Amino acid sequence: MSDVTRLAQIFADAHASGATLVLPTVWDTWSARVAVDAGFTGLTIGSHPVADASGSADGERMNFADYMAATKRIVDSVEVPISVDVESGYGLKPTELIARVLEAGAVGINVEDVVHSEGKRVRDRQEHADYIAAARQAADQAGVALVINGRTDAVKLGTDVFGDPLGEAIARVKLMEQAGARSVYPVGLKTADEVRSLVGAVTVPVNVTAHPVDGHGAGDLAALTALGVRRVTFGPLWQMWLAQRSAAELTNWLA
Repeated sequence: MSDVTRLAQIFADAHASGATLVLPTVWDTWSARVAVDAGFTGLTIGSHPVADASGSADGERMNFADYMAATKRIVDSVEVPISVDVESGYGLKPTELIARVLEAGAVGINVEDVVHSEGKRVRDRQEHADYIAAARQAADQAGVALVINGRTDAVKLGTDVFGDPLGEAIARVKLMEQAGARSVYPVGLKTADEVRSLVGAVTVPVNVTAHPVDGHGAGDLAALTALGVRRVTFGPLWQMWLAQRSAAELTNWLA
């Protein structure tokens, strides 16, 4: 069994275990090693922090080949399963996307419903579910238990786009689970009630974004676990916190 196949199965089993997974969001080999040395057994790569670290910008404005090269460097630097944020797929067909992700050694993806390359068009519910289903099929045909983390921005986009953002998010995560997502990521949840509503809508883990120091609007890790959250990531917040903390300390050296 190849390393990708083995690590993917470990990652998929962890998502099915019922445990709450905290998967720090990293952006280079240094941050990956820091997180693994701290004891974390799985990581996520965020497009936003990678773009900031490489002088690019989020929103599918990185060159995808460069992004996958950065992903491979991170994957090769540690020995834990790693999921990579592929935004809405960088304009690639699901089969090509999955082939390139697996070639880089990642064993999971985030895939979202806002298509940045098309003026931030929001995929409709079924379109996004169909993209995930095709990605699931491609991974299965490759014999890899890839963890697809299906993301929706419905809550984040709010009432400017949807009449009932929370209800829209619930409908979308249900479809994504049916399409083969092994976790779902309704970004923008802020309260315990919102979290509870999404957790109750699916049987797969719900991912929330937390600040590594300040936690989440619904509370700390214990509170999130009590609410049924089974996957926590940091998005760009760890990198941002390090930047703010570093800038504050470095000013002590200004003449």
